[in-house]
Amino acid sequence: MKTLISCLVVLGIGATVLVSDQSIAQSSKIEEFVARGTEPFWSVTVGRRGIIYSSPGNRDQTFPYTAPLTAQGRPNDLVRVYRFRGRENNMLILRKVNSCSDGMSDKNYPYSAILMLGNRVLEGCAEKK
Repeated sequence: MKTLISCLVVLGIGATVLVSDQSIAQSSKIEEFVARGTEPFWSVTVGRRGIIYSSPGNRDQTFPYTAPLTAQGRPNDLVRVYRFRGRENNMLILRKVNSCSDGMSDKNYPYSAILMLGNRVLEGCAEKK
């Protein structure tokens, strides 16, 4: 009986280590994006340190975020929803499109972006960094 309990404990520890290793491996696969909008001008960088919001005349704000949600039954890169940790009404939605124009340049982006900061909704375009 003691041998059985010892084996179960060892198996449990081994499974915990495997799960921890998988989450570390998954967290290292963070995709980085840059989203931009005009009128008003703003930008967001999604990276390992968090989501960094910038706008002219304002100090950069960094927000931690949870793992992005994806659309069920669709490819993972079609839609990503980043929820800002600890900020109920803040999120960034990136959607893969044929092309997105910022309206100010001739550049076309592969993603459209919607940024919600409290009661503000900002639209723009995004690309992988």
